[in-house]
Amino acid sequence: MDSWSFKPRDLVTVPNLITFFRFVLVPPFVYFFINEQFLLAGIMIGLSGLSDCFDGFFARKLNQVTSLGKILDPIADKVTLVAVAVCMVIYIPSILPIMLVLVGKEFLMLLGGFIMLLRKMTPPPANIFGKIATLVFYFVISLIIFIKIVTGEEYMPVVIIGLILVAAAMLLALVQYAVMFVKINREKNNAKA
Repeated sequence: MDSWSFKPRDLVTVPNLITFFRFVLVPPFVYFFINEQFLLAGIMIGLSGLSDCFDGFFARKLNQVTSLGKILDPIADKVTLVAVAVCMVIYIPSILPIMLVLVGKEFLMLLGGFIMLLRKMTPPPANIFGKIATLVFYFVISLIIFIKIVTGEEYMPVVIIGLILVAAAMLLALVQYAVMFVKINREKNNAKA
């Protein structure tokens, strides 16, 4: 696994600028959601989901995969998820246990990435399970917001089932990342021996 390296020009690559845009979308999402302007909140989360797809696409297409991008992309995912989780719990307090699972998974992922950086390793890019979990997350949150916009109600069965699906997808991704983390650490230890 390559070690972490940062070059100032990495700040202005197309994919990294798209990732920075995802950070910028978080405060307006929170503002609109808390003020029950669900259409605008839905637009913010939709833009965030689209930009999450495009940053990786452009990184590969333009040959602009960077160590900084590999770090920023998952952090943007986690900041967005935590912001959504906090908003959803404020709005529907009964979903706190499910949201704690999601936030706990994200915390463990950040901890694993931090450990890898301390060991001078670049965390691996998102795998298929992580991408599916992120897509499920954006779809379910968008669905919940859409239902609220159209009906003015939050249908708890849809909310609970949707969030359980998100939690299951996130936990599956966590297991896959844990396996990768152990494998990468083992390879690093074997290389030292």
